[in-house]
Amino acid sequence: MYITQQVLDNIEQKYGQPQVCHTTCVMSKIEFDLLKWSMRKGRAHDVTPFVFHNSNVAVIRKPSYPKGVYRPPSGGIEPGEDFESGIKREAYEEIGLHIEIEKYILKTYVDFHFEDEVVNWITHVFTAQSTTSDINPIDQKEISSARWATIEELETTLLSGLRSAPAAGLQYRAEIQNATLKIINAKYS
Repeated sequence: MYITQQVLDNIEQKYGQPQVCHTTCVMSKIEFDLLKWSMRKGRAHDVTPFVFHNSNVAVIRKPSYPKGVYRPPSGGIEPGEDFESGIKREAYEEIGLHIEIEKYILKTYVDFHFEDEVVNWITHVFTAQSTTSDINPIDQKEISSARWATIEELETTLLSGLRSAPAAGLQYRAEIQNATLKIINAKYS
């Protein structure tokens, strides 16, 4: 992985120490091959910004998702790219919004499995704010639509949709979403 510990130390110093969790995810061959393809430049991570505007969170839908399935955007930092710039770029590509990163709240280590193969991966979750509400995905090949969702939707219908999706990757996204919402709710309780 090309994101060094020094880079992560600097991010944690600026945006806070995230909660850490570990999980596993058993994938189909198609999903696992897609994951390995995403690693072709040495990537073994994703960044997931929970982008807020007022009390709503931006969510995306990809063309391959089952009907009604939405989740917060995510993507990878490019080799040589500044970590913060990469988060902002991914948010802009997927939801068309300029964001301000607020807090690093969750770091999830996941072992993705297919048969006897394992890929070690890290998901970095941040909260961020958008100053505008005009969601408009820039990368319209990857993102079929984006919209604002309430926290209640993220905790109920959208979480349920991810959990019941046939793709293990979407079920993993449900775990990330649920863990993030627990952290966010604890902050405001």
